[in-house]
Amino acid sequence: MKQAATAPNDDERSRPPYISFCDALRFWLKLGFISFGGPAGQIAIMHQELVERRHWISEQRFLHALNYCMMLPGPEAQQLAVYIGWLMHRARGGLVAGTLFVLPSLLMLIVLSWVYLVFGDTPLVAGLFYGIKPAVTAIVVQAVFRIGSRALRSGALWAIAAAAFVAIFGLNVPFPAIVAGAAMIGYLGGRFAPEQFKSGGNHGPAGKSFGAAVIDDDTPTPEHAHFRWSALLRVILVGAVLWFVPMAALMILFGWTGTLTQMSWFFTKAALVTFGGAYAVLPYVVQGAVYHYGWVSPTQMIDGLGLGETTPGPLIMVVAFVAFVGGYTHAALGIDELLLGGTLAAVLVTWFTFLPCFIFILAGGPLVEATRGNIGFTAPLTAITAAVVGVVLNLALFFGKHVLWPQGLTGRFDWMSALIALAAAGALMRFKRSVIEVVVAGALLGLVLKVFLP
Repeated sequence: MKQAATAPNDDERSRPPYISFCDALRFWLKLGFISFGGPAGQIAIMHQELVERRHWISEQRFLHALNYCMMLPGPEAQQLAVYIGWLMHRARGGLVAGTLFVLPSLLMLIVLSWVYLVFGDTPLVAGLFYGIKPAVTAIVVQAVFRIGSRALRSGALWAIAAAAFVAIFGLNVPFPAIVAGAAMIGYLGGRFAPEQFKSGGNHGPAGKSFGAAVIDDDTPTPEHAHFRWSALLRVILVGAVLWFVPMAALMILFGWTGTLTQMSWFFTKAALVTFGGAYAVLPYVVQGAVYHYGWVSPTQMIDGLGLGETTPGPLIMVVAFVAFVGGYTHAALGIDELLLGGTLAAVLVTWFTFLPCFIFILAGGPLVEATRGNIGFTAPLTAITAAVVGVVLNLALFFGKHVLWPQGLTGRFDWMSALIALAAAGALMRFKRSVIEVVVAGALLGLVLKVFLP
């Protein structure tokens, strides 16, 4: 006797039949223009669009991808886009998703950086940045609390955070050395005191269901996502060529000490030590770009972070501002090509900063997923995140010193900037206003104080 076919339930009817590459392309392009709010906001947008509304990927598979990206250096939201794009449409999907995530931001920052350098001394622009600086200082202070509340879940992790602060603030230890030291402590702690180094990373409510998805909990891993040595070696080889060829060209054209060459090498290193997100790498950028190379001044660094907060894309795109200003002011292509020199510097630095992100996902995705939940693997990363808290606290003090005492600690205290910073901190932490709202409000307040009520 023939059995009657079971009618599809509502979840199955809501599941799209497949995800076309053109549909995905349109979404990734849209995301590149609306991804405000830092990593938390960007991840929330992707969750809402891909999990809740479009049903392209299930909640569990989304969190699985996010947990993987959180274990890697680099901007986790951009890597999450690469991961999901790769899962849906192989390498070309990951490349398109990751590129469109940063391309609009790069173009906007090049334009804004040029406007900043050419018109930055006008009363209008100066007033805007007068209010942006203290707002950015409050944002960094909020980052200390946000990262600390998630990362410091044991006495050992608090001790690592304190030691990292002393190391960078009091002893001027380079940021990569702090990362390496924290990783070693975490490795040993994971072996001998694992309860002190358990990750507190929980990025969303587990077990939720928003309906059947194209890539569902029980959907088999796509064929291209299975680990193969040949695929791993191919991605590493292609990535090495994509790094080596432009670096070799820069060395031939400008020499090892050339501004563009040094920028490319410095930000390659920065891309490999960005555990903990953009706020973790900013102290390293400050150490190198401000104090060692002098590509930007402390004030310009703060202004650049303000611009980064007001544009879509990952916050680490502030490196494009640093590169543009450095390439422009150091005449990387000669005194007659300042705009072209700044633009080329921004493009090169973006290339060398984000190239490792693609390699980590395309090469390491199938390999690293197998280690998820292994305390021996996650403990070093947990310790690094704890160290990041101390490092970001140092960054907050750096910003606060230059904003509140603009003429140095022996100069006058800027009470207006202090009041804007306190108001911004209250808006962020007490009233839960978004970063973009706080930055815009600070800019308008600075404009009123400096231009209309001087």
